[in-house]
Amino acid sequence: MRPLLHLTISTPASVLADVEDVVALRAEDASGSFGILPGHADLLTVLTASVLSWRRAAGDQGFCAVRGGIFRVADGRAVSVATREGVRGADLATLQHEVLAELAVKADADRRARVEHLRLQTRAVRQLLRYLRPDAGRPREIFGDGDEG
Repeated sequence: MRPLLHLTISTPASVLADVEDVVALRAEDASGSFGILPGHADLLTVLTASVLSWRRAAGDQGFCAVRGGIFRVADGRAVSVATREGVRGADLATLQHEVLAELAVKADADRRARVEHLRLQTRAVRQLLRYLRPDAGRPREIFGDGDEG
């Protein structure tokens, strides 16, 4: 019997897939699309918003759209994906066109919210510094005006 992969895809709230008879898997990270076969070397990478696809020993395929995540291969057999959000489906076209676009929009909104949060945090720190050191923004006089009598 040839070796198989055990695939687990999970979110904080649920397990989207727990498949023990996977013969091939495709995923995508920042460097592009890649494939995993049984016996693959240990791997840890960050997935982009993409669709994972796999083929089972019986020949049927599975698909899951993820909003990014952590992808790990351990011991050449165990493949795990931890993602904030994902949707499993049987039809690749539906996942790619509808769900993946929605997940990408959510990921972009999250990024914008993080940037705005950092901007507000920086502004608050600057205001605190101005309050604690009010003279920090003004040039200091080295010499007096001569009226030091």
